[in-house]
Amino acid sequence: MAALYTLDPHSASRPNEVVVTHLSLDLTVDLEARTLSGTATLDLAHTDPAATSLVLDTWRLDVQQVTDGDGAPLAFALGEHDDVLGAALTVEVGAGDRVVLTYASHPEAQALQWLDPAQTSSGKPFLFSQNQPILARSWLPCQDSPAVRTTYDAVIHAPAGLLAVMSAENPTVVAADDTYRFSMPEPIPSYLIALAVGDLEFRAMGERAGVYAEPGVVESAAWEFADTGTMIDAAERLYGAYRWGRYDILVLPPSFPYGGMENPRLTFATPTVLAGDRSLVSLIAHELAHSWSGNLVTNSTWNDIWLNEGFTTYFERRIDEEVFGADYTAMLWRLGRHDLDRAVRDEQPRDTWLELDMAGRDPDDGPAKVPYEKGSLFLRLLEEAVGRERFDAFLRDYFDRFAFTSMDTPTFLAHLRAELLEPAGLSDEDVQLEAWVHGPGAPSNAPSFDSDAFAVVDVQVAALLAGAAPSSLETEGWVSHQWVHLVREIPVGTSHEVLRAVDAAFGLSGSGNIEIATAWLELVGRSGFFLEDDEVDAALASFLTRHGRALYVRRVYEALASSDAGLARAREIFAVARPGYHSVTQAVIGRVLAA
Repeated sequence: MAALYTLDPHSASRPNEVVVTHLSLDLTVDLEARTLSGTATLDLAHTDPAATSLVLDTWRLDVQQVTDGDGAPLAFALGEHDDVLGAALTVEVGAGDRVVLTYASHPEAQALQWLDPAQTSSGKPFLFSQNQPILARSWLPCQDSPAVRTTYDAVIHAPAGLLAVMSAENPTVVAADDTYRFSMPEPIPSYLIALAVGDLEFRAMGERAGVYAEPGVVESAAWEFADTGTMIDAAERLYGAYRWGRYDILVLPPSFPYGGMENPRLTFATPTVLAGDRSLVSLIAHELAHSWSGNLVTNSTWNDIWLNEGFTTYFERRIDEEVFGADYTAMLWRLGRHDLDRAVRDEQPRDTWLELDMAGRDPDDGPAKVPYEKGSLFLRLLEEAVGRERFDAFLRDYFDRFAFTSMDTPTFLAHLRAELLEPAGLSDEDVQLEAWVHGPGAPSNAPSFDSDAFAVVDVQVAALLAGAAPSSLETEGWVSHQWVHLVREIPVGTSHEVLRAVDAAFGLSGSGNIEIATAWLELVGRSGFFLEDDEVDAALASFLTRHGRALYVRRVYEALASSDAGLARAREIFAVARPGYHSVTQAVIGRVLAA
């Protein structure tokens, strides 16, 4: 019999034998002990009728008891612990279809970040989870592979006065008894199960969208995300009905390690997107797009992550084009190509393929930008090859046909050939399919993009490099993407005198826009300018200690690490900043500074 589930190198579970179909949680949040404790009830299906063992992924879980659905004890064994993969938990279930585990998470559970009152804007403690890619096992005994989907429900006993929310149907006010009940009726992989507990308020943004945030943040968040309903409408026009009920957003404290996390029904978002001018809301378009690509059709393993992120980045830019126009979106494509070119320069060639090989590696150590930018560029190529109308029909059918299932690269390529390329009279060679999926870098037929907005910037950059005073540059009305392009076009070898004048004219070191600030601090770090200017050095240190968004702080740390003096300074800053980072960010920066 053919295997129903793709073999996952990052999971010990064996869903082709026994698979979990539903999860019921009853957990108590202990802020003092920094643990979640209680029970997990797992409903099972025997994929192989002869199988008698259930294998789950765990990471330092304290498993106290395992019983069947009637309370009879079941034999279980915990395997050897691996720092990345955790330990396999094998339960002898016989022919049974339910197990109940009594357990507690470890205080250092990798998915969970426990924030002290001083780390939040409300002055109250906060807990949030971040499961992707393989951290769910640190607070849930589960089959921690994106190939396995379960429905779930939960009862969460929260500390007094704090609101609990999950990737599920959510409350909007604090419960009188501090107990919250959740339901997720659609099957999702473990990395999309999410929990947050804190001093939260809710604001509606139309009939099916809203935002949760701490009281001092919620009004600005509701203003920043006011276009969310328009984005949902645009997404549905493109690729079909939104199938998750509500689309709400939770704005987390600054230590959240990602820009956003596409937890179904409740996107987790970084506060760095609150730029005050709605200039960074393409992040919300990206997380919304995941409601189709990623949440509805999911990569089977983390080797196939381009099927999540490449599709979503393409879809995000189609939403942006619908809402903000083609000229605006051309800037995003150009910036994305810059990120891809840098990744191709810096990554190992094998890590610039679309289909990755992460066996034996932490999947969080994979290429940060290649799946997004090369993947989306490949889809744009396909759109141009067959025409937008045909390509949109292909994607709508893809999301419908494979809804609530997982997809690996070979299966997708077979579907692509049968349903798009061959009907359009195209061969693999016509689109350089093999070079895109199983080759390094961007192939020669990669689409290119012209941007009138960037052409305006290029004129000003040329003037600056020819000796014009920064204060004389014509920058009125520029959006954040134009500022990022300006900074990226300034050569690293530019004199520190010019850099000082640029900073004085435009206040880039103190920019509240994380895209602009990151681009500038990368330049500052690589040029060594920070070594000669105490104020710039202080701004750099402040940025790295205030923000925990891994992608951005990583770029600044990498820039610093390009010189011996910069590496030493980076290590000094990291020693101070590290306790405030999520484990994901801690690990990423630890690898950057290990050399």
